[in-house]
This record gives sequence, C-alpha cells and structure tokens, in this order.
Amino acid sequence: MMRDRLREEEDYDGIILYDNLDDAFIGIGNQFYNKPVAIYDREKCIELLSVDMSYEEAEEFFEFNIIGGWLGDQTPMFLTRIEVG
Repeated sequence: MMRDRLREEEDYDGIILYDNLDDAFIGIGNQFYNKPVAIYDREKCIELLSVDMSYEEAEEFFEFNIIGGWLGDQTPMFLTRIEVG
C-alpha cells in the first residue's frame, strides 16, 4: 500500500524502494537541487534481515550489499538514531 501511494505521487517519481524492507521505511528526504529519496531506519533494516541470518551476518550483508550499493541519484538513505542527552 505504501509503495502504491508513493508511485501515485508525481513528486516521488523514480524513488527507489527496497524489497522486503517496507517495515523499515520511515519517510522521504528532500534536499535542494536533488530528487527525493527514500529513508530507512538502519537498525530496523538489520533487524528485518536478521530473521534469516544471525545479527552479525545481517549487519555485514547490510553494510556491503545495501549501503554499499549505489543505485543512482535516488539511492535511499539510512537513518542512524543517536540518543542525545
């Protein structure tokens, strides 16, 4: 449903979404002069991947294959949450 909604929005044309990581999707990022990109929660991505492998394997897979994969100007971003204070 989220994918269908984004595909209907003209402003989000060409946005790249990862298969099997919908539950880690947290929103859209915009930056002046750049096209919008999908933003995912890094820790949630690893958590979802670790269903089929150990946490360490999931983290390595994520770093090498997902963050390490350039898909063009609209390659998604990954948010790392930082506790402040």
